[in-house]
Amino acid sequence: MAEQHSNYDFAAVDSKDILAERQEEWTRFTQFVTGAAVLTAVILVLMAIFLL
Repeated sequence: MAEQHSNYDFAAVDSKDILAERQEEWTRFTQFVTGAAVLTAVILVLMAIFLL
């Protein structure tokens, strides 16, 4: 069998970089959810207008 290596070299990561990245992801996610909710509300209003 081949010999398996269990040593991994990880680069140093600054916590500020991680925090900035997660804040950007959270901002994009909340913008997407807000847009989806507004679009859903508009579709429901249009359906109520045209189907009733």
